[in-house]
Amino acid sequence: MTRVVIVGGGPGGYESALVAAQLGAEVVVVDSDGLGGSAVLTDCVPSKTLIATAEVMTDFGEAGELGIDVAAPRVDLARVNARVKALALAQSADIESRLAREGVTVVHGRGRLDGPSRVVATATDGTETTYDADAVLLATGAAPRVLDTAQPDGERILTWEQVYDLGEMPEHVIVVGSGVTGAEFASAYQSLGIPVTLVSSRDRVLPGEDQDAAQVLEDVLTRRGMTVLSRSRMQSVSRDGEVVTVTLADGREVTGSHCILALGSVPNTAGIGLESAGVTLDDGGFVKVDRVSRTSAPGVYAAGDCTGVFMLASVAAMQGRIAMAHVLGDAVQPLDLGVVASNVFTSPEIATVGVTQQQVDSGEVLAEVVMQPLATNARAKMQGIVDGFVKLFVAPGSRSLLGGVVVGPRASELIHPVALAVTERITADQLAQTFTVYPSISGSIAEAARRLHRA
Repeated sequence: MTRVVIVGGGPGGYESALVAAQLGAEVVVVDSDGLGGSAVLTDCVPSKTLIATAEVMTDFGEAGELGIDVAAPRVDLARVNARVKALALAQSADIESRLAREGVTVVHGRGRLDGPSRVVATATDGTETTYDADAVLLATGAAPRVLDTAQPDGERILTWEQVYDLGEMPEHVIVVGSGVTGAEFASAYQSLGIPVTLVSSRDRVLPGEDQDAAQVLEDVLTRRGMTVLSRSRMQSVSRDGEVVTVTLADGREVTGSHCILALGSVPNTAGIGLESAGVTLDDGGFVKVDRVSRTSAPGVYAAGDCTGVFMLASVAAMQGRIAMAHVLGDAVQPLDLGVVASNVFTSPEIATVGVTQQQVDSGEVLAEVVMQPLATNARAKMQGIVDGFVKLFVAPGSRSLLGGVVVGPRASELIHPVALAVTERITADQLAQTFTVYPSISGSIAEAARRLHRA
C-alpha cells in the first residue's frame, strides 16, 4: 500500500487526503493549526460569514427603494463574531469527522521534512514522531504579511485574521491595501455601518481585477460614503491609546479607531526542511511546482497558498487532487488556470473566469467583447439593482467563450454558467440558445451572448 504523508490540513491538504484514501492509499495528515487551515478557521469561511451579515445590512439599507420602511437595525459585533468563530470551528470539526470516516490518520503537530521521503511531526509537548512516505504533499499555506513599520497588536492594529476578536463596533476603520482582501473587509465593515477609509497605493481599488468591474465597485463604495485614498502608500502605522494613525509616504496622516492591514501573504515554508530535501523555492519563498503539483524533489508535491500559484481555496484543493491522482496512477488532467472561476465578495460582488480585459487590450488575446448592464434586466429592476453588468469575451473565429465577468449581487453564483461555457468551449450561440428563466438575473448572460451572434 502506498503511504502518503500530507503536511498541512487546509483545503490543499484535506481534499488531497480524501482523494488518496479513496484511491486506496494509507494517508497521514500532519496538521498544526486545525483542520481546514486558515481557509476555514481564520480566512475564507470567517470572512465570508461576516460578509453574509453585511449583506443583510445592505439589504436593509436599500429596502426603502422597494417601498419598505425599516427601523434602523443595530449590529451586535460581539454576537456576529461569536457566530463567525463558532461556524468556523464547526466546519473544521466536520472535516475532521469526514477524514476519520475515510480512515485518514490525523496527527496534531508541526511537520517538517527530513529528506524527500520522511516527515517528522513535532507535538506541542516536543515529542517527535517520524513517518516514512512514498509521497509527500506540502500544503502549509501562507500567513498575513506584516511590516516592521506596521506591527499588529491584536487590539486596534489588526491583520485580517485578528478582526474576529472585536467585541464592540469600531468608530472608524482604516483598511490598508486595496486588493481583494482589503476591498472585501472595507466593503463589509462599511455595510455594517462603520465609517471606513481605504488606503490604496495604486490608482484604483482592485488593481488586479477587471477595470470596468473595479470602477463600478469604487463608485458604489464612495457613493455609500467610503473614503478611498488612491495613490497613497502607507509608510507606517502607530497607536496612541484608542487612536490609530496611518502615516502615508507623502507625510499625510489618517487617524481612526482601528486599522486592518491587508498587505498580502507570505508562504509558510521557512524552517520545515524544504531546501535540504531538495525542494526549490522562488524569490518570495513560495514552492515551485509544475501543473501536476510536482516540486523539484522526487516524490514531493505541493498545493495551495504555499505555492503562490493562485491563492484560492478552490485552486488549492484542485492542486491537491491532481497531485494524488498523479501519485496513485489515476487519470490526471494538469491544472489549467485559464478556467479558474474566482470571486471578490464585496458589495456588489465581482466574479471572473478565463480571459481578461487586460489581455485583450494588450493584444495578448484576440477576442470580441460585449458588456450588458444589469440595469436593463427586468429582475434587476424588480430587486432595485442598478449597479453591475455581464461581460463576455468570445473568440473571433470559433465563436467559443474565452472568459467573462459578472458584477452584481451573488455574482459568485452567476459566474458558473460562464465558467462551464469557457471550460467546455461552448460557443456564444450555444449559450444564447440555452433557455433561461424569465425574469432572472442570469437572463443577462444569455442576452449578452445574443449580442455576440453573427448572421
